[in-house]
Amino acid sequence: MYKFKREKQISFTDFNQPLGLQMNPDNRWVKKAEMIPWETIEAEYARLFPSHTGMPAKPLRMALGSLLIQKQYHYPDEKLVEQIRENPYYQYFIGLPGYEDKITFVPSLLVEFRKRLSEEVLNEINEMIIEYNTPKDDQVDQDDDDDHGNGGGEQETN
Repeated sequence: MYKFKREKQISFTDFNQPLGLQMNPDNRWVKKAEMIPWETIEAEYARLFPSHTGMPAKPLRMALGSLLIQKQYHYPDEKLVEQIRENPYYQYFIGLPGYEDKITFVPSLLVEFRKRLSEEVLNEINEMIIEYNTPKDDQVDQDDDDDHGNGGGEQETN
């Protein structure tokens, strides 16, 4: 079973930081999070859970985000969970509403994440990310028109 969160994905400015913690909006994990169409991917992810009974699955952003961090640094499952607990940027990346100094999920849950996010599903997600970050044709055409214009609207006279 999968339950959609009713609120939108949290933005960096809404991430609850402990007093005194000043997170950098230019951090690579904040930038990566901005490049992923979480809501679009989540809609597809929910299809993997046709049943409306049982324990609700963890949110897509938590599952996918955790696996992306793990792939980047080759953390074993236990080490990844520990790293997420200690790193507020990782916690933001996986969609937590604020920094929490506690274990977000048990390491064995990563096995379930990997089962659900198979190579085929990850390939589909990659395509969604590429599409999300590719300028649309009309934007490219408009940019081309601006670059190849006649110099701001003035006409050359002979």
